Amino acid sequence: MRLNRIGAAFFASLLAGAGAAPAFAQTPYDGQWQVTITTKSGSCEPSASSMLTVADGKISASGADVSGSVGREGLVKVSINGAYANGQISGNSGSGKWNGASAGIPCSGRWQASRL
Repeated sequence: MRLNRIGAAFFASLLAGAGAAPAFAQTPYDGQWQVTITTKSGSCEPSASSMLTVADGKISASGADVSGSVGREGLVKVSINGAYANGQISGNSGSGKWNGASAGIPCSGRWQASRL
């Protein structure tokens, strides 16, 4: 899996396309997030940046197959086409780790996010 796809789906979800959730359903981390992914090992792209959306604690990305959530305490868990990421957000920023594969070769790295 390509790193830019991980970034797009991932922190396109975690951190562009969905609208705001109703006021009664909002969570502390709802909003748009800019996410940067960096590969530390493997053959995935060295880095990628994406926009993601958190609405009612659920992570989504326009045009991407993403499944994930941000808990009330900021714990992030995301799955994107066989790639996985987890980490922590607090206030308007966060970071964590991800792992996936490119052409069947494992790769992994870190991510950082900032709320817009």
